[in-house]
Parts: sequence; C-alpha cells; structure tokens
Amino acid sequence: MNGYYNDFSTWIKTVLPYKVQKISIDAGFSCPNRDGRISYGGCVFCDNKTFNPSYCNPEKTISQQIKEGKEFFRSKYPDMKYLAYFQAFTNTYAPLDELKKMYLEALETEDVVGIVIGTRPDCVSDELLDFLEELKERTFVIVEYGIESANDKTLKDINRGHDFECSCKAIQRTHEHGILCCGHVILGLPGEDVQECLKQARKISQLPIDILKIHQLQVIKGTKLATQYAEKQFKVYSVDEYIQLLAEYIRNLNPNIVLERFVSQSPADMLIAPKWGLKNYEFTNLFMNYLKENNIKQGDSI
Repeated sequence: MNGYYNDFSTWIKTVLPYKVQKISIDAGFSCPNRDGRISYGGCVFCDNKTFNPSYCNPEKTISQQIKEGKEFFRSKYPDMKYLAYFQAFTNTYAPLDELKKMYLEALETEDVVGIVIGTRPDCVSDELLDFLEELKERTFVIVEYGIESANDKTLKDINRGHDFECSCKAIQRTHEHGILCCGHVILGLPGEDVQECLKQARKISQLPIDILKIHQLQVIKGTKLATQYAEKQFKVYSVDEYIQLLAEYIRNLNPNIVLERFVSQSPADMLIAPKWGLKNYEFTNLFMNYLKENNIKQGDSI
C-alpha cells in the first residue's frame, strides 16, 4: 500500500524475492469469439496488435520470444527475473496437453520464475485449474480474466460472448484452487456512465479477486468500436474526467485488491481516441497527485 491505493509494485515485492518483468508471449492462440465457437469478429474494441511488442511473433517458439524479450529489457535491468506473460488472444483455448507443453517450455527458460496467463472466463476447465494448482507449488502463477464490464447489456453490446456471472464463477473456481487471480475491466464503455462504473466497483469488490487491471476505453483503427465512434454513438473521457472517475472508482473498491494499472497505451498509429499524450508513469503521477490533493484512498467509500 502506497498510502492511497494497494499498488502492484509494492505488493509484488512481498511475494517474490527479486525484481521481475513480464515478457509478453504470442503463442498462436485463437479466440472462441473469433473462430465461430461463440461468435465471429471478436469484441468490438479488440485488436491484439495494440499490446504485442516487436519481439512477439507466433511464428517464433515460446523460448525464442522470451529470449528476445530478455534482450529487450536486459540493458535497463541486468539483474531482472521474468514472468512469462501469455497475453495475446485466449491463452487457455487449446487441449490441456498442448497448454501444459507451452507453459512448461516457458518455465524451463533461464531466469523465468513464473507465468501469467491471460484468458476469458468461459475458457478455463477444472482440469486446467487442477494442473495450475499443482504448478503453483513450484512456481509463481497468475490467471488473468477479461471481465471488461459487470453489466450484462454492455457485455452483449460489445459482443463479449459471456455474461458477468460467468466471470464471477471463473474467479470463484480459481480462488478455490488457491491460484492468484487477476481481473481486467474497461471504464467508459458505450452506455456506461459514472454511476454504472461505481456500481461495477462494488460488484468487483464482492469477488475473491487478488489483482485488478483498469484502463480507459480506447478506440482503435479498424475495430467495430471505431465505426461507432465515427457515428458519434459515444464519447471518450478527457484525462481530467477519467482521473476523477478513477478516483471515485477506487474509493468504492475493496482495499485488499491489488491495483496493477490504470491506463493502457496503444501504438499512436493505431489509436483514434483518446489522445492524451501521456506516458503511463506520467498519468500515474497525475492520478497520485489528485488522490493526495483530495485525500482519497482505496476503499474509503465502502
């Protein structure tokens, strides 16, 4: 806790004895919301290229991507250890034997001390959770679920392909297996005002979730959301509006939940809006100053 919110950088030092950096991996997964099992086209906001670093390429082996990722970070952090971050698309969407092979290949790479697995709440089996429960006894494991919204109408409108109850059940099952669980939400989705966002914070607070990632809605070129934005079906927040919303959001959030991030930064050539011109650390500094000036702390409205 940094005095205002339960920050990830402080928390991670309490659970791992060394500095760690995530290395993103594109293992070539698909998504049931793209291949037709649930739907085609994916979520209206989605383009996975927005968060794939240059070394991420599914044509390369997992170990090769990690090796190049380590080179990318080594000049800055020569003593760093690494978490293999299975990030692109749905990283549990394959037969269990294939998943085990991929995860273990990552963990056998030098200086990799754990894995983070990004996925959908409707794509995690009890068999996989059993395996991850065993795996966490010898390495660091986080399962990260895309919740996105706690409002079922919103989830339908963005073509998410599952409801909020699905997220709740997946998080509960993960918790029961003793596995660290991270959730991901987007603030500012079409149709969701400030009150709806605060309602979401209170719902999230009731879940046995360990870590939360929050970020602003971003409009990316070529997505269905970009078409809706061009048709002026919704607006995006200014940086000041978002800071005020975020401050109220964390006031309504369980103070035990670790907050990993507040913003996402898509490549400038892909981003339509909002264009704040801020790096992540610059936004965090602005946000922290706002919390200090207004004496706002995580959970102080609960």
